[in-house]
Amino acid sequence: MQEEMDVDGPKPIAWRPVLAVVGGLVVVLLAFAGRYGAHRDELYFVAAGHRLAWGYPDQPALTPLLARLADEVAPGSVWGLHVIPALVVGALVLVAALTARELGGGRAEQVVTAVLVATGIVTLVLGHMLSTTTTDTLFWVLVVWLTLRTLRRDDPRGWLVVAVVAGIGLENKHLVAFLLVALAAGVLATRETRHHARSPWAWAGAGIALALWLPNLVWQAQHRWPQLELAADIRDEYLTLGGRLEFVGLSLVLLNPVVTVVWVVGLVRLLRDRTRRWAQPVGWAYIGLVVVLLVTGGKAYYLAGLYPALVAAGVCALAATRPARRMARLVAVAVAASLVALPGALPVLPAGTFADSPWAAVGEDQVEMIGWDVFTARVAQVVDEHDAGLVLTGSYGDAGALEHARVLPPDVRVASGHNGFGDWGPPPDDERAVVVTGFRQAPTWMRGCVRLDPVDTGADNEASQSPLFVCDGPTSTWADVWPQVVHLSA
Repeated sequence: MQEEMDVDGPKPIAWRPVLAVVGGLVVVLLAFAGRYGAHRDELYFVAAGHRLAWGYPDQPALTPLLARLADEVAPGSVWGLHVIPALVVGALVLVAALTARELGGGRAEQVVTAVLVATGIVTLVLGHMLSTTTTDTLFWVLVVWLTLRTLRRDDPRGWLVVAVVAGIGLENKHLVAFLLVALAAGVLATRETRHHARSPWAWAGAGIALALWLPNLVWQAQHRWPQLELAADIRDEYLTLGGRLEFVGLSLVLLNPVVTVVWVVGLVRLLRDRTRRWAQPVGWAYIGLVVVLLVTGGKAYYLAGLYPALVAAGVCALAATRPARRMARLVAVAVAASLVALPGALPVLPAGTFADSPWAAVGEDQVEMIGWDVFTARVAQVVDEHDAGLVLTGSYGDAGALEHARVLPPDVRVASGHNGFGDWGPPPDDERAVVVTGFRQAPTWMRGCVRLDPVDTGADNEASQSPLFVCDGPTSTWADVWPQVVHLSA
């Protein structure tokens, strides 16, 4: 079986050029890491990290832990917060090159794969933002690479390594479970790999992954599975005709349209190459997950961690039939395509210029990074003017920004009912005024509210879309009204 499945061994690793690509990407990302500000999700992760638990309503613990580490090393630093995603996507590109090697690629194929993945639009976006998706994508890329290594070597002991990586990934985002199921289905669907399902090593690996995931599962069970409620919220929002068309459209430009051609070639190669049937499960996994996400209302970027393997397969297929100069032209055109979209992926433009440009429509994550300094300064001013003792926000982003900026007096609390903040409980009762943010209208469970103008953050983002309110307090005690304050949404 081994001779039949492993036509040729892997080529030497092209360490120097691949690491040069990785290093160049990381340097570029770090050069822009301090521009604009932190994303509202990042600010929430920092807040969650300072309240460590085995889980939160919307994600497991790993990304908040990383956010806390960044904030401990460089308190309040946006640049420090963005060092982690830069390093994560650097590792992602390295693993993409190693995947090309696993699929038979030599020096040139490894380098071309690294360049195409490194300059992909989604790679640049993820490299500038610490999110569960950033780390989740790396775990997917690692699981796929390790799966290919295990199948090519026909050594079922490799499933133990896959399991450890997957188990840690499940403490970051539950989507890794979908990847594992899809890969398992692909292994079963491929005659040359089906025997792995009978291996005790594979079942031991499944047990290890489940054991590593268990602390978060217990937390979810104890809190009545809030992540299922959030998943339903996402499904209701995206499971529409427009949402499904958007899924297809974004899938075709996630890296960039030129690289899409490459990964489509790679997908076909994985499914049809008779000399590497052992790699076929990855192709089936991609197709299966596309169908599942289309049916369930998933988002296109959920599959970002599978594209590096498809790109690697496509590069290897194209390099086998095309001269080096044509591959060089392909790389040049692909890089140029990403450069056209660069302002929507990285903060290369001044914040004001970007906010007023067409790029703001496609760079939504960057829009949500602009103006937090203005917002927090204005809220602090209102707190001072009205001697408020509490700032209550409708969004975890507003609450996270106020905690991260450290602009409020020590005796002023920040609270919110949004997702994890809701779990952290009602604030203590206080006779002083309450500043309310993130609500279009004064909440019915607040009394004596006076409306103030929204904060002009310099961009059309969530922080600028709602007015501020100064209220006398809740209509009852905070403990009584808190069930009305708490809400879950993605």
